[in-house]
Amino acid sequence: MSLKGKIAVITGASMGIGAATARRFAQEGASMALLARSKDKLIQLAEELQSVSGCGHVVYFSVDVRDSNALATAMTETVEQLGGPVDVLINNAGLALGAPACFQDQSIADISMMVGTNISGVLFAAHAVLNQGGMMAQKQGVIVNVTSVTGLEAPPFPGEAVYHMAKAAQEGFSNSLRNELCGTNIKVVVVRPGVVATNFHEQRVGFDKNMYSQFIEGYEPLVSEDIADAISWVLEKPERVMIKAVDVVPTAQRSLSVFDREWSARNAK
Repeated sequence: MSLKGKIAVITGASMGIGAATARRFAQEGASMALLARSKDKLIQLAEELQSVSGCGHVVYFSVDVRDSNALATAMTETVEQLGGPVDVLINNAGLALGAPACFQDQSIADISMMVGTNISGVLFAAHAVLNQGGMMAQKQGVIVNVTSVTGLEAPPFPGEAVYHMAKAAQEGFSNSLRNELCGTNIKVVVVRPGVVATNFHEQRVGFDKNMYSQFIEGYEPLVSEDIADAISWVLEKPERVMIKAVDVVPTAQRSLSVFDREWSARNAK
């Protein structure tokens, strides 16, 4: 699929993987609806994207993906303002909180926030795009759920029970939705990032700089643009080809429990 002239919706668009993907899509000529909670960051990003030569029209909505009504309204307005149904959903909004505290020591507020954002938010965004966004009516499009390598394997780190559960749920939802959309040309794709140097992992450990430094010690994590590249690669495949899932991890991240912490020293220039 060429993104030129297409309409894409990106959740969690204000920073990290979402913002990097939006910049990539702008270069490819897409029109976009950017969704996130931070209105100020959305305004700044939208202005940046509109300055890119060839970028389509960009709109933004300050919404919390846990609010299904707000998402439905945003998709209705997206179709009205961008002039057509949604072709691509990048279901990217997500967060991890509370590590390294184990499950029993985490606050109910943090647990509720993770479940609401990582599970309900993903479901609500897909539902709104398929219905109010018009993807189901045109029976064509791509839903990319940005999950995690932790969705398939329990992390060895403390404090990951809720996040791992949520990402496993996203995998199950993606597999079932793909089956339920049989008879349409709507693809459902999973992109599973490993460790990416974004605000996400800093927030995960409560913005403890020492803890974050220990987490990435000895190896080079991915950057947001690496995941944006993978998403673009998935989307550029012809209609007859669906990349159902792709894992994108740092070379040093051999599995969730094995990190080559001598990688940086060995590959220093």
